[in-house]
Amino acid sequence: MNKRKSLYHGHRFPAAIISLAVRWYFRFQLSLRDIEELLFERGVVVSYETIRRWCDKFGAGFAHSVKAARRKPGRTWHLDEVFVTLRGEPYLLWRAVDQHGAELDILLQKHRDKAAAKRFFNRVLTACADAPRRIVTDQLRSYPAAKAEIPELANIKHVFVKASARVNNRAENSHQPTRERERRMRGFRLPERTQAFLSNFGPIRQHFALKRHRLRASRYRQQLALRSAAWHRFPELTQNPSIAF
Repeated sequence: MNKRKSLYHGHRFPAAIISLAVRWYFRFQLSLRDIEELLFERGVVVSYETIRRWCDKFGAGFAHSVKAARRKPGRTWHLDEVFVTLRGEPYLLWRAVDQHGAELDILLQKHRDKAAAKRFFNRVLTACADAPRRIVTDQLRSYPAAKAEIPELANIKHVFVKASARVNNRAENSHQPTRERERRMRGFRLPERTQAFLSNFGPIRQHFALKRHRLRASRYRQQLALRSAAWHRFPELTQNPSIAF
């Protein structure tokens, strides 16, 4: 059997440096030029355009590895949509999280109708191995109309909340990191690049963003060390997807 070539084959820098740059970009609110400067201080001379290509090429692989390594998603889905502006045009960013706040999937769409909701439901079902026990949404009528046409979800309990009452904080709060990053990047531009970036941004950021206010300092450092150790193993998964984590 032919040995599969590493994804890092032909790159001038080792996987450790590439994974570090990808981690910094998706985990922290750093620009590509910020990362170029941080690497330069560590003796690594690389342009910000090269870092951009690294993030485009390896970001999806790391995000997939993060999803595979995390605990099984919860069975309660919180769905919400938020408006984002791309070069003056309004788009809807649909997001699904579980009861623990773990992001299940996102989808950028132009419309907010039944077809858009159905497309998003099917996408989340593909991303999750099991159907939910309960779905929590706002009172947008597109959700129940789309849910009724999907056999896996037709009989699932559907809970509606009023956005004004701020009961659905699990879904609403999940948009905050995206909003912060949007301001840092001075807005998103192309739909395809925005979809690709946010699909990688959510899982990678959450891999390191522990709920620090709920953990003692010693426990927090222990958990962070475990997450970092797992991240260092991800390059092996990225270059050989047949390896089980």
